[in-house]
Amino acid sequence: MDHTDTAAMPSSADAPPQVDITLDVNDTEHHLRFDSRVTLLDALRDHLGLTGSKKGCDQGACGACTVLADGRRVVACLALAAQYEGRKITTVEALSPNGEPHPVQAAFARHDAFQCGYCTPGQIMSAISLIAEGRATSDEAIGEFMSGNICRCGAYPNIRAAIRDVVAGA
Repeated sequence: MDHTDTAAMPSSADAPPQVDITLDVNDTEHHLRFDSRVTLLDALRDHLGLTGSKKGCDQGACGACTVLADGRRVVACLALAAQYEGRKITTVEALSPNGEPHPVQAAFARHDAFQCGYCTPGQIMSAISLIAEGRATSDEAIGEFMSGNICRCGAYPNIRAAIRDVVAGA
């Protein structure tokens, strides 16, 4: 016996519009069709299988879902995927294509800039953008411009040290 409550199910007239978009993610074009309300994070994780970006608070407050769009930080849980058509999206999966870690990844490992690791992909993506922006000029500046990325384990001193290391060219 089917226990589905059909009265609670939306009719096709109530269904949200579907969109066809092409996302350029990690230098690969992906042609997708989904609900127009799908976030960039859900498109990456659920439609493309790129699970490096984490779903933390789902409110844009923790930064665990940070990716780069045209080199700039984006909190992917608040961004609608359809808004990013034609922009170059970079996720943590693209950082070591030849198996060699990105300099920021290597610095995070050297400085033990993670504990549980849940926030690490977002921290790394944000750090890459911060460095490219030229804003990693002091511990205070690093703290200020990384403040959108929360580490519940409190690895902030090690994260700052890793970023300083990369800026110094170590």
